[in-house]
Amino acid sequence: MSIELLCRKLGMSQVFTDAGEAVPVTVLEAGPNTVVQIKREDGPDGYTAVQLGFGERRGNLFNKPSLGHFAKAGVEPQRFLLESRVTSEEAEGLEIGQELKADLFEAGQRVDAIGTSKGRGFAGVVKRHGFKVKKRTHGTHEYFRHPGSIGAGASPGRVFKGGHQAGQMGNVRVTVQNLEVVRVDPENNLVFVRGAVPGHVKALVKLRAAIK
Repeated sequence: MSIELLCRKLGMSQVFTDAGEAVPVTVLEAGPNTVVQIKREDGPDGYTAVQLGFGERRGNLFNKPSLGHFAKAGVEPQRFLLESRVTSEEAEGLEIGQELKADLFEAGQRVDAIGTSKGRGFAGVVKRHGFKVKKRTHGTHEYFRHPGSIGAGASPGRVFKGGHQAGQMGNVRVTVQNLEVVRVDPENNLVFVRGAVPGHVKALVKLRAAIK
């Protein structure tokens, strides 16, 4: 178990190493995250967790229960809230109102990035599943990008569930594991992660220490 830090994806860039190698990186604005609530196993919730808030939002856009939740913690209203399961030892080192920033990570560390992939709309089997395009000869007519046969005839006489067909592509939760932290900029709360991270620019991404 580890804290998942809420980040905003700023886009991709490249970082040059001392050896002159150009490393493609994704730039993440890692916080600051504010501790809004701490749940403990001996409390009414029955488990240990920490609730983090990220981003600004006008107070008149919240309902009264939400405003009361933030007022009880003594923090400004937060646009996003996220709860992370933590150990009792990790919870002891936190307090309500504390800010968690990019220095939670360090260069060379392995992390997992969790986000929502870009939505591609309704896509066919060629784009969605990588099906082969049919030959444009030997009598093929208007079936170049079709899936072909999807089931048998008399037996079993139906289409089995789970087959690769056309449908909604993207806009799903994606976890990319064991990404390398190339650089951390504590002053600007930036984390440079090697490789690609799911989501569009300005998308919300959760960053945590690698669990594998």
